[in-house]
Amino acid sequence: MLKTIFNFLVLFAVFSLICFSGFLFYSKNNDLLFFTDPHHLVNTKNKTSLNIEKTTAVPEFHQNRTAMPAASGRPLEPCPNIPPNLQGVLYVEFRTNRTLEDVRQHLGPLLQQGGRYKPANCVAKQKVAIIIPFRNRYEHLSHWLHYLHPILIRQQLDYSVYVINQEGDGVFNRAKLMNIGHTEALKEYDYECFVFSDIDLVPLNDRNLYRCSDKPRHLSVAVDKFNFLLPYNTIFGGVTALSREQFLKVNGFSNTFWGWGGEDDDLYQRIVFRGMSISRPDSVIGRYKMIKHGRDLHNDRNPNNVQKLNETPQTIDRDGLNSLSYTVRKIRKDLLYTFITVDVQTTAGYGRVGGGSGMYSCVCAVVSSVHLYRVSSEQMS
Repeated sequence: MLKTIFNFLVLFAVFSLICFSGFLFYSKNNDLLFFTDPHHLVNTKNKTSLNIEKTTAVPEFHQNRTAMPAASGRPLEPCPNIPPNLQGVLYVEFRTNRTLEDVRQHLGPLLQQGGRYKPANCVAKQKVAIIIPFRNRYEHLSHWLHYLHPILIRQQLDYSVYVINQEGDGVFNRAKLMNIGHTEALKEYDYECFVFSDIDLVPLNDRNLYRCSDKPRHLSVAVDKFNFLLPYNTIFGGVTALSREQFLKVNGFSNTFWGWGGEDDDLYQRIVFRGMSISRPDSVIGRYKMIKHGRDLHNDRNPNNVQKLNETPQTIDRDGLNSLSYTVRKIRKDLLYTFITVDVQTTAGYGRVGGGSGMYSCVCAVVSSVHLYRVSSEQMS
């Protein structure tokens, strides 16, 4: 009897072992969930998390700006007040032979038509139009675009670059080109901030943010040509930033400063006359390198411009954005910029706006700078 029971148990054990082996073989081939390695589950989860992190991270300079936000569909958060990818002090040189095509191939994948960029993974602090007055400075333009686009991208701006090209070879009017740039840019987008920049100035520190503040801001405070010193206390030229409200408050630039010099000092006086003051970064953050060049043809110094500074209080309400007259000849959208060619309606000789100077005492602080302006700012271009 015992022998029979023992034989039965042996046969049952062998049969069970065969069935269990077959079951394991079947389970492996069909990858049943409850026999899956638990470590495999953990690794799969981690891979998913890593993919999401990579998608939602702030893009580096070399990454494609078309990266989509997180698949959750939640609204983007505001960009941080201090952009995280700034480099600080920069190396800038103009010896390299750069062409617009070189810059286009290098930076084009990061930009949209019109020199347009906005952060993909956060909402920019400001919408900024960069306005450049221009005529026949293509070599300078290549250098400027090569350096500034990466800086502006790292600063997480929602921006476009507008190059306002004066048609023909008449007397140059830098200030009027600025007004035109402001007006044309607002036809395309609701910009909140306008940065007016000379084409020959490149910042040496990307912590100098191309944004507007509660005061009109002078960005180019320490230029290498002036040994990184401020030429005079009331200077407001080179690179400046004004909000839309500030620029409207002063009625923009004067349209009547033909030839070289004076329009920036006139803008400073408009700011003071409207009860505002200017702000500046310190001389470390606000450093710039200037591209060396000779004086442009048809941009000679206008001897009338210094006298015109006496008339700012009388002309501010009738000479500026509200009296702007021009004709757009052509608008060309490039990956690097929006190029707007305009007829500024150059007058014969140098224009002057008449008027007395009785109210000038309201901005008497500016008068002391005029003589220094005539001496030191002659070097500006």
